[in-house]
Amino acid sequence: MITKELVQKLVQQQIPQWQHLPIEQIIPGGWDNRTFRLGNKLVVRMPSAEKYAAQIKKEFKWLPILAPLLPVAVPSPVFLGKPSERYPFTWSVYSWLEGETVAASKNYNLCTLAESLAHFLSKLQKIDTTHGPVPGEHNFYRGGSLDVYDEQTRHAISLLKNNTDAIRATEIWEQAITSNWQKDPVWVHGDIAAGNVLVQNNKLSGVIDFGLLAIGDPACDLAIAWTLFDTKSRQIFREKLELDDATWDRARGWALWKALIVAAKINKSNPIEMKQCWHTITQIFDNSAIESL
Repeated sequence: MITKELVQKLVQQQIPQWQHLPIEQIIPGGWDNRTFRLGNKLVVRMPSAEKYAAQIKKEFKWLPILAPLLPVAVPSPVFLGKPSERYPFTWSVYSWLEGETVAASKNYNLCTLAESLAHFLSKLQKIDTTHGPVPGEHNFYRGGSLDVYDEQTRHAISLLKNNTDAIRATEIWEQAITSNWQKDPVWVHGDIAAGNVLVQNNKLSGVIDFGLLAIGDPACDLAIAWTLFDTKSRQIFREKLELDDATWDRARGWALWKALIVAAKINKSNPIEMKQCWHTITQIFDNSAIESL
């Protein structure tokens, strides 16, 4: 179990110069990682399971390269912690970014956020991808082909056939998997979601949690069009990104896959995802939401 006491012990052992700093757990603090404030300027991230541990070193390698080329703040790696007898995974310390997550804040405008987030993603997609990590198990195939989740999605549709429109869901899913990204790979964050987008003074101020970072198809980063945005802001988001229709079909597929498996309780999900999944499905099924794209 990852506790404040465990973090305190690891800090004392590995970075004793910071052992005097107060430690407070952030709640909610993420699913893949447990997060803790370390003083006023630092944050500790602790992978919650072995399958998330590889993300830490990837962030330490690539965030310093990407950060200067992005229009808003991203976490700056400060210290790479080693496994110990009490904790078996690599862990990390980053700079603390000011601002509230969109999930926790009411101080933002959806249309303004859609435009700013589209700008962020456009800049990310233009960064040189040489030697970038390709999609795989390390990032749950974000940036890769949706086909990897075909069986799981169809199983979820079957389980939910008495609770939702299975025919509509199947049509949307099959449209999503008819295409693949045909251009050169671009950088993808992998988890653009309300809990990873920061706002301050009613503006986008930062993007956090790059653990699913990879190069490939940008469609996975567009799922927020249905998980957060409404019809008007979704349209702005699309217009500013200037990606083809097939990419948006795949993006809708990414949003549908995740919402369905959460609703069907196929995978363990955090409370935020459980609360959000049916809203996302409604947005995807809504005629106006689809026709606006």
